[in-house]
Amino acid sequence: MQDAAKDYAAGAAAGVATVIVGHPFDTVKVKLQTQHTEVNTTKYKNAADCILRILKTEGPKGFYKGASSSFVGFALESSVLFGAYSQMRTALQGREAGKPELSSIIPAAVVAGSCISMILCPTELVKCRLQVQSSADGVSYLSMKRYAGPLDCLQKTIKSTGIQGLFTGGFSTLLRECIGNAVFFTTYEFSRYRILMAIENPDMSESRSTKPDTSSFSCGKTHSNIMIEGAVDIMSGGLAGMTFWAIVLPFDVVKTRIQTAMNPRSNRNPFQNMKMIYKELGLRGLYAGLGPTLLRAFPANATAMVTWELTAKLLGVRRKEKEVPV
Repeated sequence: MQDAAKDYAAGAAAGVATVIVGHPFDTVKVKLQTQHTEVNTTKYKNAADCILRILKTEGPKGFYKGASSSFVGFALESSVLFGAYSQMRTALQGREAGKPELSSIIPAAVVAGSCISMILCPTELVKCRLQVQSSADGVSYLSMKRYAGPLDCLQKTIKSTGIQGLFTGGFSTLLRECIGNAVFFTTYEFSRYRILMAIENPDMSESRSTKPDTSSFSCGKTHSNIMIEGAVDIMSGGLAGMTFWAIVLPFDVVKTRIQTAMNPRSNRNPFQNMKMIYKELGLRGLYAGLGPTLLRAFPANATAMVTWELTAKLLGVRRKEKEVPV
């Protein structure tokens, strides 16, 4: 129970770090995904044009619209995601893990992803609705400001559509998180393992060993080792984050459109929405906001993974790979 609490605490720390670094990129992504819709009639030339318009009309604070709900949501979401993933993977493979195994990574990631989708759906709904209500050239896209803040958005959503309204776009969120996190953790665990193995044993072929000697990194005995492991976490986390979004961005585009639609009776089937977007805008419509999403993915996920690994290590619960037999 004590280790479980530490796993969840490390995940919460990773979530807070993610919002600090990634929220401005997310705001740009959401605006690009909802442009030319009923809630956002403006058409941006590209991500740079969107950034300049936000700065001109709203100032730097415009990039952090909806951030308060994101801090709560991401802290809780990351706590559940990393905590559930760590606990289940430990149960399947053990904390003293060697070479990553798909048989433990994928089930743990899918279960963790399904758990956090229930948390993410309402928090992202509030975040997205706040992010798309803004002014351009002094004219609001919605003719008037609909929400004064996260709590006001929450109350008005419940009043108009009930509690179930907070879970609009829930199926799209579930698909994104289950598929995405299976890809994310597989990419992260294998790339981290390979890089650490290459650093520790540059001349040793995998045929001679299946477990890298990362004991010195795990123990963090020197500042040099901590710096090296941190660099590995940055590369692996950033790569995993970019892979995540490259695979599941169409589900995110659909989710954003469903959650920001003003008509409560609009189509919420993710696959039918994908078909409509593809028919109207082509593949680029399904990958709207790809640029800022990938730009956000690397630093945000690199920060999250470094924070997760370091916090868990400080709390004494991060896995320790066994030494390579010579």
